[in-house]
Amino acid sequence: MRIRATVAAVSGALALSTLAVPASQAAQSHDDLPAITSFGFPAQDRAAAPKAKGLAASKAAALPVISKVVVNGGKPIVVGTTATKKVSIAITASHPSGIADAATFLWFSKDAATDMYYGFDQNEDAATCKAASATTSTCTLSVTVDPWYLTNATATYWKAAAFVLSNDFEIAEKYTAAQIRMQRLSKLDVNAAPEPVKKGKTITVTGKLSRANWETGTYKGYATQSVKLQFRKKNSSTYTTVKTVKGSSTGTLKTTVKAVEDGYWRWSFAGTASTPAVSATGDFVDVK
Repeated sequence: MRIRATVAAVSGALALSTLAVPASQAAQSHDDLPAITSFGFPAQDRAAAPKAKGLAASKAAALPVISKVVVNGGKPIVVGTTATKKVSIAITASHPSGIADAATFLWFSKDAATDMYYGFDQNEDAATCKAASATTSTCTLSVTVDPWYLTNATATYWKAAAFVLSNDFEIAEKYTAAQIRMQRLSKLDVNAAPEPVKKGKTITVTGKLSRANWETGTYKGYATQSVKLQFRKKNSSTYTTVKTVKGSSTGTLKTTVKAVEDGYWRWSFAGTASTPAVSATGDFVDVK
């Protein structure tokens, strides 16, 4: 079902206020991203959090400060057509009483004009927090992204929410604590022929650039993209760009070169905002 979710502070804890749409009214398709269905700090964490001792009332009332949130090590989240992707989220925060716990979710808004948000909840009941000092900790959690719930239009920036619980039960919240790109996994293949070939003769190099189509669960050709043809000599470890070729409307690539010496041919794609860079495995051609 679809659920509209908001988070509110209630008696020192976080609770969800939800408005559910009956399953019969909710579309069962890739366009139905999962809703944030549960969120909060576990009761056992709240009970275990030590009371701050000897703190001034003004300090006890201070909210935790969220200073840094890193999603997936700062790298784009690249997702294929079937395999789920486990993503780490590290939240650094401080408070005079210390940090007891943290929570998160990864979310995306389909329509900025509405309050309908969709995303993926954290996997853990509680964060793993490592103290850098008596007041500052970095708490780590993970979120699992499932391509079944993604649409091609969601290959853009997603937001990470961060919530922190101090040892004296104060809560800080940031709904846009960090942004990270969600990208469609890309694939690139190459074939250089004939093999072997006489020196000075023509080599035809073909290939195809494709990327995950989350709506069909298959890989489709990435149309009209500029892709570099590169060559590496047999005893070298470095590829050199020979030319740049624009792909067809179906992502296919084709060009010709003269056979000069033994070596490896490959295609290399620089990537776009929605699709990561990728290079094909080199295809060796023996020049006689």
